[in-house]
Amino acid sequence: MNQILEKSLIDEYNQNGAVLIKGKFDHYWINKLKEGFKKAKSNPSPRFVNHTKDKNSPSYYEDFWTWNLIPEFNDFVFNSPTPKIASELLNAKEINLVMDNWFYREAGSKSKPPFHHDISYFDFEGSMCVLWLPLEPVKKEEGIAWVKGSHLWNKLFLRTRFNDGHMVDGKAGIVNGKKYEDTPDILKNKNDYEFLEWDLEVGDCVYFDIRTLHGGLHESSPKSDIHRFTLRMAKEQSKIEYRGDWARDERAIMEQNGYKNGDDLAGKMFPTLFKN
Repeated sequence: MNQILEKSLIDEYNQNGAVLIKGKFDHYWINKLKEGFKKAKSNPSPRFVNHTKDKNSPSYYEDFWTWNLIPEFNDFVFNSPTPKIASELLNAKEINLVMDNWFYREAGSKSKPPFHHDISYFDFEGSMCVLWLPLEPVKKEEGIAWVKGSHLWNKLFLRTRFNDGHMVDGKAGIVNGKKYEDTPDILKNKNDYEFLEWDLEVGDCVYFDIRTLHGGLHESSPKSDIHRFTLRMAKEQSKIEYRGDWARDERAIMEQNGYKNGDDLAGKMFPTLFKN
């Protein structure tokens, strides 16, 4: 199979923790995801949540682990270019799906994601990347910003909830043998960090390391409804590793499907998307 990415993009991903990849998803795949969104919004999973507290305000919605519920999402996960791109970025012989998320933010919504890194949120450990794919053109002021190089800090930060107020789960300290810290206050110390943020056209995407800090940097509200599809993907030898009690709900789902601490990210919930 032909190489999709130039070496410079792979180097940028490794050095910076996030990379803009332009034009790899044609209208077929974007339209496929739009059809999936219609079905997903009308029939969400039990994990569906509204992060906006004021029910009279424009809302910010999220759902996850829906790839096997929505045929269009399933098609994208298995047949779009994304697993091959992930294999090139991670220098992987095998890529397994970890989970999908979809986000829907209504026009005028003031809710936005906190600065966080994905590695702390779930019981996963290994070399993993994340696809962030908007279905509409994005100006950087309405998108996500990534903290350049933060994937190399060798730190774990506590999980911050996406709900308005951005409450933190747990307390800093040693949890299950690993040290967790409070996420630095990025928004109050913007001058201390270098940010990666881009304007994206339809078909563009960002891939980032699962350890890279990212979140909403600006106060702007979208002028129209926006849709974001994300995938987390893992290189071979990634495993389930229990984190704090904050992950207990997601852990329960995995345990119901027969997974336990130390198991490989493979099988029914984590299917193989690419194998070299």
